[in-house]
Amino acid sequence: MKILSLFANVGFGEFYLSENGYDVVVANELLPERVEFYNKFNKHSPEIVCGDICSESVRAKILKACNDFGPIDVVIATPPCQGMSIANAQKKPDDARNKLIVHAVDIFNAIGAKYMLIENVPGMLNTSINFNGDVVKIKDFLDNHIPDTHQCISKVLDGKHYDTPQSRKRVICLISPGGSWKHPEPSSKLLTVRDAIGNPNRFPPLESDCYSLWPWHFAPKHNDRHIEWMKHTKEGETAFNNDEHFPSVEKNGVKRKIFGYPTTYKRMKWDDPAPTVTMNNGSISSQNNVHPGRPLPNGTQSDARVLSVREILALCGLPANCLDKFATPREGGLYDYEYSHRFIRDVLGEMFLPKLCLKILQTIKDD
Repeated sequence: MKILSLFANVGFGEFYLSENGYDVVVANELLPERVEFYNKFNKHSPEIVCGDICSESVRAKILKACNDFGPIDVVIATPPCQGMSIANAQKKPDDARNKLIVHAVDIFNAIGAKYMLIENVPGMLNTSINFNGDVVKIKDFLDNHIPDTHQCISKVLDGKHYDTPQSRKRVICLISPGGSWKHPEPSSKLLTVRDAIGNPNRFPPLESDCYSLWPWHFAPKHNDRHIEWMKHTKEGETAFNNDEHFPSVEKNGVKRKIFGYPTTYKRMKWDDPAPTVTMNNGSISSQNNVHPGRPLPNGTQSDARVLSVREILALCGLPANCLDKFATPREGGLYDYEYSHRFIRDVLGEMFLPKLCLKILQTIKDD
């Protein structure tokens, strides 16, 4: 089964699919630094076209590559979700990010693939786009612009139900002849944060600006006030619930609690799947990013920090050691890294969970 991957990010999904017998032969990604990482990360890199899918010349390169390396059976499209996210209160029909789906469908139709998988935030289908002068919802655009022989069946799936210790809800659109492609059944067992990163021998405790002997398992330097608030915050709680050590500003000797959502300055729970990993996963003040921690003898909580990159890899369903080749040991048990942790955090926040993708592809019952 040959696959075209559009909006391929850095190829985490392709790495996992190739390990499980699927052949991504062509890919497209906008950003050159991600393409460079893609080619270094994947042992069997596909023909990857770097550039904006809105460009006619880029689309022509994608189509040529599909003709050269195909025929293509499945198109996977994961366009950027920022324009459709509930975090974007001002959704506009002319937002170029939302219209990327139009070009993706055009490519699917042009190469004659049998199947197409579209993954995005749950609000995608009801997002409106300006198509040829008319404002239409994406779900209506899909129904009207796929082949007459095909149907689009959509459903919101949560990664936590598909062998991944992370809750990440995404709408999954399956386009197939006669609507024959069905969504996978959820697993009866949920994997938790403890299952993924609870072993202190593999993921030893860390504090702000501290390092371990494991590659990519280090904590960024945090604001001293943030550290103090989180030291006094229990597992699963937000610092806003603290009696004394709560997020605040001080003026003229008077401490005043600042405004914040209850998902901020918040620790995860050990025995639940992790909350959604976002692009802001390196910030204590962003949503649900703080390590669950463990009680200390002095009444405070350990690990007043965000998760390390190594921990996030495990919570995304990837091998925790999959980036070790980009870490070079140096004296003192530390490492030099080929890529910044900020770059890796960003791409992990945008990835299509690989185990969910695999489960979806495995439901194809081809003749």
